[in-house]
Order: sequence, then C-alpha cells, then structure tokens
Amino acid sequence: MASSYDTYDVVGIGFGPSNLALAIALEEEAEHLSAVFFERQPSLGWHRGMLVPSAKMQVSFLKDLATFRNPRSRFGFVSYLHAAGRLPQFINNQDFFPTREEFHAYLEWAESRLTQRPVYNAEVVALRRPPHRSGGCVEVELRRHAHAGGEWRILARNVVISTGLRPRLPPGVERDQRVWHSSEFLDNFRAWDGGEIRRAAVVGAGQSAAEIARFLYDEVPGAHVFAVMPSYGYCVADDTPFANRVFDPAAVDVYFDSSEPSKRAIWRYHGNTNYSVVDDEVIQGLHRRAYDEELRGTKRLSFLPMSRVRGVKRVADDTRISVHSLLTDDHDDFEVDLVVFATGYDPMDPGRVLGELDEHCLRDETGRYRVERDYRMVTGPDLDCGIYLQGGTEHSHGLSSSLLSNIAVRSGEIVASILEHRSKGVR
Repeated sequence: MASSYDTYDVVGIGFGPSNLALAIALEEEAEHLSAVFFERQPSLGWHRGMLVPSAKMQVSFLKDLATFRNPRSRFGFVSYLHAAGRLPQFINNQDFFPTREEFHAYLEWAESRLTQRPVYNAEVVALRRPPHRSGGCVEVELRRHAHAGGEWRILARNVVISTGLRPRLPPGVERDQRVWHSSEFLDNFRAWDGGEIRRAAVVGAGQSAAEIARFLYDEVPGAHVFAVMPSYGYCVADDTPFANRVFDPAAVDVYFDSSEPSKRAIWRYHGNTNYSVVDDEVIQGLHRRAYDEELRGTKRLSFLPMSRVRGVKRVADDTRISVHSLLTDDHDDFEVDLVVFATGYDPMDPGRVLGELDEHCLRDETGRYRVERDYRMVTGPDLDCGIYLQGGTEHSHGLSSSLLSNIAVRSGEIVASILEHRSKGVR
C-alpha cells in the first residue's frame, strides 16, 4: 500500500479499459517508471450492466488493449484466446466481433497479468499543489473505502484521468427500483424483486435500447415490451470500410488539425458510425419478432416511434410514464412495471477530479479544456505536472475519444509524451 507522500511518475485515476491499456503500455515500454492506478469500484468492471447474452462488440477484436500499438504484445486478444484454449474455435466463428461477455473476460485476464496491480476500493478525492514541495508534482489525496482511517496522500509527477462516461437520464427523471439506466440493467434485472414483469418500456433508439428490448422480449415470457424511440425506427450503424476510417489512428491527426467547421462536418456526416445506431443483425431480429407476432395474431412487442418520455412518476406499485408523440402531438400516459432508459452517456468531466487544479487548466474561447495532441492538458505556468486525459476530448480529438477503437495507440502516445517530457527535464 502506498504510504504518505510516496512519489510516483504516473498516477492513474480510474481503471477501465483505457487506463488498463495505459498500464500495459507502461509495462511494455517504460517499466522503469513508477506507476499506480486507483479505482473506486471493488474490481475491474466495464459496462457489466450490458453484458446481456449474445450482445456483441461493435469493434474488431484486433482493436484490443495493445495490438495496434504492439502487434507482438502478450496482452493482445489473440494471446488471450490462445491462453484460454479457444483460438481455433474463435477462428471457426468467422466473425471479427466477439461478444461483450468474452471481451470483458479478456479485460479481466489482461488485468490479472499485470506486474503492478491496481488499487481497488480507492477513490481520489482531491488534487492540489503540494504546500511545501515543488519539482513538478501534484498532491493526490485518496480515500480507501471500507477502511477506518483509510485516507492517505501521495505525490504524482503525471496524472492520467480516465473516470469513464456518465450515464445520462432525461431531465427530471430519477432512478429507483423500477426506473433504471441501461448501464445498470443486467445487475438490476438479476436482482429484481418487484414481482412479475407484465409491461416494460425501453426508451432509446441505439444499440443498448435494441438489445434490452430484445432481451426482455425473449427472457420474460408474457411481458409486453414497449420500445419508445425518438426516431421513426432503429437506424443501422454505418460500419462500411470507408466510414470506419474515421476511427483509424491517423484520423485523430486529421481531426485535431482541422478547423472547427471541418470538425462539425465530421460529426455531422459520421456520427452514425457509433451514436444512436444499431447493428443490422439486431434490427433484423427485432423486426422478425414483430412480423411473427402479426402472423400469429399476438402482440407483445410495440414500437412507439418519434416519441419522447415527458414524465415518470410512481403510483402505488406501478410506474406511470407520460409519452409525447411528435407524429400526432398527443400525450399518452400508461403504467409499466419497469422502464429502462437507454439514453446514452455524457462525456467524462475532468473538472470533477481536478478540483483546485482546474483554475490552472486553460480553456478555449468556448470554455472547453485545451488539450495537446498527446492528450496532455494545457496548463498555466504555475502548474508543471503532466495531466493527461483518456476521455473528455471529443472536441479536440474526435469520435474515437470515448471508444475502444484507439485506446492502444493513445496509451502508447501518452507514454511517449511522458518519456519525452522526462528526458527534457520537464514533467
């Protein structure tokens, strides 16, 4: 355990796939640097609430934690398959896209092979300039959960923030026993003790919404599932070869160097590669289920297109939702046993972690953090510690900032930047 005022070259805040990839890159390319990673959860967890059966990744298995940075890495997905004895079987699947469940198992396998394991149940509660020390360090105050007197402080020459996306709910909606965000779906479903699910609403038109609607329809016999969609129907994800180039490592350079009008155009033309879109296989499956219902004269799957949920309130043991149709301009109130909001996520907000250091982090004319190409925040002269972001850089680095596509390369770039600043005598 780190004692008071131990000094580390790299302190990672958060330990999801991004900082796991960074830990691997440090181990392979800069093992002489001292590093420690802190995660407030009790173990590695990546979208556990959406590890529904048969749900597949939307990126190739080759876009793993290391391969794009180092194809020979022992932390690659192929190495995992070989170690698990499933490489031939995976090849026989003839599929570039593993299930989310298997990819999560890969993440756990990679974490278990690290020489320096992360510290779990530990939360960074403050970053500040040390009162009596300089040398390009910041003070990191930590709290160890479930431990009396579990607070301690360390010094960091470089901090890498990767606290993940934040679940988004519509204004005025609060989570409770029967109102969930998709990020917690599977855990809540397994722990469900609210009686029989007869009517369930799934709000959203993206991949998670479609997968949850399919799951509830298949797994809860007799339940009527209402798919409340802001669009006229589910839209297919554009995963064609030319469109996918927007996620190539080279595309980050293009985006970073582009003008603001060009950046907006990239989002406008290529947002459908990932946001509010659904894999063709899932769309076809839901449509087939609805078609078969018409054939049988049954009705357990209802689609409410161009609709918004305007309100949610608890009435005795039921939850009443108010749905506004943009097609008819009518409001319809109906009761459900469960409503799941698959309404996406907000980007990582570094300000929630930076604390008093925030005033030293420079912003552009629109109030967004200024970030260099190497993901290092631009800071004032009074702060010379390196602060790097893994997330929250969509405005500066493009569509892949919050996705898995580029984490291997990005981690290598951050390590290279830390080493370069160190060689110049600058933190």
